[in-house]
Amino acid sequence: MRKDIVVSWLAREGQSLSDKQLEQMARYQEMVHNAPMNLTAIKTDEDFAIKHFIDSLTLLPWVDRLCEGASFIDIGTGAGFPGVPIKIARPGLRVTLLDSLQKRILFLRGAVEALGLEDVECIHARAEDFGKESTARGRGGTRNDIGAHIDMVFDLAAARAVASLDKLVEYAMPLVKPGGAFLAMKGPDVEVEVTAAKPMLHKYGAEIEGIDTVDISQVMGRTIITIRKLK
Repeated sequence: MRKDIVVSWLAREGQSLSDKQLEQMARYQEMVHNAPMNLTAIKTDEDFAIKHFIDSLTLLPWVDRLCEGASFIDIGTGAGFPGVPIKIARPGLRVTLLDSLQKRILFLRGAVEALGLEDVECIHARAEDFGKESTARGRGGTRNDIGAHIDMVFDLAAARAVASLDKLVEYAMPLVKPGGAFLAMKGPDVEVEVTAAKPMLHKYGAEIEGIDTVDISQVMGRTIITIRKLK
């Protein structure tokens, strides 16, 4: 792992990680690369540092606004990004990793245990089904597809470019507490998606609170759309 790249970027953003946290990230990179299934097309240490670790850590300013012990869900986590780096960086956060592929969830459960990360749930479910389960419980329903001990609504949700914004709003809003927020991690051009998502935002009582661009490297940036659930 190119720790120097991660450390340099964090310093530029006024952030830092301990040696233990950096070592956990290095171990996680090894696990991803050595997994029995192909989890990422990114192979070089430099690209992994920039496109996985730093990209995930762009969410830290939003996470740091939460109280200790707040809940966070990574929707469509894939190889565990951004959820695993965020959990390593902020161990007091309660994290749920949600993915539709059972093999990825089995890998993530093993990796979380090997890294000694606590308060992490790895859930095998499609985002739309998990959202329906959450809505059913909120209305007093008796659906029990997902274990009763698992959080169903969260202070903060995030998804890293897994679908169009209108679809992401539909998936995420049932999982966000009133007053909570959803972070859609997008590329540079979001105007068309934002316009198309307005009916879905209205449907779920949500509004776009901000659109921020974070520099990841000299040639790469991340647009983060903050959507607040008002009711």
